[in-house]
Amino acid sequence: MLRQTCRDFAERELAPIAAQLDREHRFPAQQVRELGALGLLAVETPEALGGAGLDYLAYAIAVEEISRGCASTGVILSVNNSLYLGPILKFGSEEQKQQWVTPFTTGEQVGCFALSEPGNGSDAGAAATVARRDGEEWVLNGTKAWITNCWDASAAVVFATTDRSLRHKGISAFLVPMPHPGVSLGKKEDKLGIRASSTANLILEDVRLPPQSMLGQPGMGFKIAMQTLDSGRIGIAAQALGIGQAALDCAADYAQKRSAFGAPIAKLQAIQFKLADMSLALESARLLTWRAAMLRDSRKPYSKEAAMAKLAASEAATFISHQAIQVLGGMGYVTDMPAERHYRDARITEIYEGTSEIQRLVIANLLLKEYQG
Repeated sequence: MLRQTCRDFAERELAPIAAQLDREHRFPAQQVRELGALGLLAVETPEALGGAGLDYLAYAIAVEEISRGCASTGVILSVNNSLYLGPILKFGSEEQKQQWVTPFTTGEQVGCFALSEPGNGSDAGAAATVARRDGEEWVLNGTKAWITNCWDASAAVVFATTDRSLRHKGISAFLVPMPHPGVSLGKKEDKLGIRASSTANLILEDVRLPPQSMLGQPGMGFKIAMQTLDSGRIGIAAQALGIGQAALDCAADYAQKRSAFGAPIAKLQAIQFKLADMSLALESARLLTWRAAMLRDSRKPYSKEAAMAKLAASEAATFISHQAIQVLGGMGYVTDMPAERHYRDARITEIYEGTSEIQRLVIANLLLKEYQG
């Protein structure tokens, strides 16, 4: 029922305008509010806090179906659910949950996650943003980079170093309202894909926060970030599945309608082999993604499986969208058809929330620990 509800919404409200949103770099504010009304901005959030109270498998299914209609809307959904609400639900106090969770469940407001910086990339432990105590307040200074949703966000989970001598164990997490004195935004990045979601630098200049703005305890920031990214990778895997499914839908539909040599090109073995390989890659990645989500729901270790899911799904999306353009030929290269947008949207799934190279490192490290243990 959830899957069909999300699919119907995506087909009715997102797919018809996805190209326009992409072209205009326009945040889908109305559609986000409608997703909030459906409970999809806070899928795993308990009902008592305004969420849907569902499990992570339901969340993965929802992100896939929404991304199938519009990948940009899918990542907006994913960031609010897993990167913003996720760490507050897990590490926040009851007071913080009331203040920072409930208002972000309806779609009227969305949050963002500020970990990356211009100089650290995949090295999340090398945070140059600092937070120092000044009396009762924390004062933050630094620049965060590649922050999804930031131009449309009303709050951010921000990571800053509170004790440089402890390196990654000296990083803490803070809840920052937006707008707020000292907080500014860089230019919107002109991206290859997912262009309806905003991405920019988040600049912090003497940002003063009360002590209750810290999420968790001092020095817990790196742990919070890594555990949040484990969950977030399932969301990005689901987004990639949605993109891959949309690309396969487009290719299969075109192959049955386009005739060459006196028959639909779907009759040609070369095209059939492409479609078979595309479907195989998609279904394999979907099973990995669902497995990771179910392990998380069962409160079992899932870091390796989340990395596998993200790696498999993102590379599948890139492969499928590439092959879809090949099936469409010249029509795949122009904006008259959605294939080129799927190709552009897919590429980022191999980069954000941990590159494919980082996923391979995570998988290998955890695999070797299993053999050693």
